[in-house]
Amino acid sequence: MKDTYHREINYLRISVTDRCNLRCIYCMPPEGVQWIPHEEILNLEEIEAVVKAAALVGVKKVRLTGGEPLLRKGLDDLVRNIARIPAIDDISLTTNGLLLPYCVKALKEAGLNRVNISLDTLRKDRFREITRNGSLDDVWRGIDVAFEYGLTPVKLNTVVIRGFNDDEVVAIAGLTLKRPLHIRFIELMPIGPSNSWTTGRFVPAEEIMSRINDQLGQLVPAKISAGNGPAQYYRLKDAPGTIGFITSMTEHFCRSCNRLRLTATGSLRPCLYDGLEVDLKTPLREGVGINEIADLILSAVALKPDRHHMLDGWQDKRAMSQIGG
Repeated sequence: MKDTYHREINYLRISVTDRCNLRCIYCMPPEGVQWIPHEEILNLEEIEAVVKAAALVGVKKVRLTGGEPLLRKGLDDLVRNIARIPAIDDISLTTNGLLLPYCVKALKEAGLNRVNISLDTLRKDRFREITRNGSLDDVWRGIDVAFEYGLTPVKLNTVVIRGFNDDEVVAIAGLTLKRPLHIRFIELMPIGPSNSWTTGRFVPAEEIMSRINDQLGQLVPAKISAGNGPAQYYRLKDAPGTIGFITSMTEHFCRSCNRLRLTATGSLRPCLYDGLEVDLKTPLREGVGINEIADLILSAVALKPDRHHMLDGWQDKRAMSQIGG
């Protein structure tokens, strides 16, 4: 299906929960956020119905997010049911990795193809500070089991924050010289509680790339085997992994955006940084059929703006975890 700007929309990101077991400083305040009551969250059957409807109108790829999606009970059942939908050819997961060792086998057997894991620092003390008491060792265990069970390519998402972890970008990039990891440096975005906190902390991707070129050698353009997404990928000489840059702020990729976002409460959001949403939960609970849900998805696609307006500031009262990462 195409939107009004002739972009092919074939990718659905689904937030399965607003809950998270970390309190990252750029995502939410120290006390966390008010959890959404369970009855307001889509159940697994409702999520599956949305995916079936989306598949009817052209969605082929699904990513499960949160909050932290591994906190959602029955996630492997959801993955299994989505994998049975003929049109869906790729199911991926974004996670902080902490719980992955405990559920990776069930998820892989259910049909999960690959994972993205958040990793903002290589220092244990700094990881505790960023996440407010998370364990870096737990993340590395998650990364290791992702490789063990073939959830590849394994991507690591690093949000670069000036004065906090930008001194580690070379070391993090250097991981690609040792293992087939696909590092993605993400420009800090003013979202939710971080809207005011980001002042003075932004590091443009061009600066990150320059540091890597100066200290590790020239980056050359590269491709990865699956799930290119919005990142532009490069490789260091003889490296088994790649280094990607997601330039949400300095060079937006809206012209090629192919995604929709389903919030945990059942609203379909055509653009992360736009307040327009289409309610799918109410019609689902009123008993409408898959074809009617598909029509509502098409109406959301028609609302998709030409580009985001992040520089105008975050207008939503919700945190990123409440919308879906």
